Amino acid sequence: MLLPRKGIDSLVNREYYYAYKHTFMKIEEKSERFKRLAATRTNEIINKLRILSNCANRSAYDYSEEDINKIFTAIEKATRVARSKFYFPDHKNGFKL
Repeated sequence: MLLPRKGIDSLVNREYYYAYKHTFMKIEEKSERFKRLAATRTNEIINKLRILSNCANRSAYDYSEEDINKIFTAIEKATRVARSKFYFPDHKNGFKL
């Protein structure tokens, strides 16, 4: 951020610049941390689904249509809950007046 020449040496201007720079760096760190964790966790889920699909081998496993529906209903419900948390985060900070 470029500061205006006039007043650059004022204490208020320096404090504002430091606060702005610190806030920007903190936001950037949160963004990078989110991207790193979200990518890792998404890849883990995809891998677990691939492993689950190994159970589709009819020669090795016996299952019914009802079993399949139960599995994917549970997965879809968990996906809806997780997605909703991005739009409506839980605030579990306890009771407040």
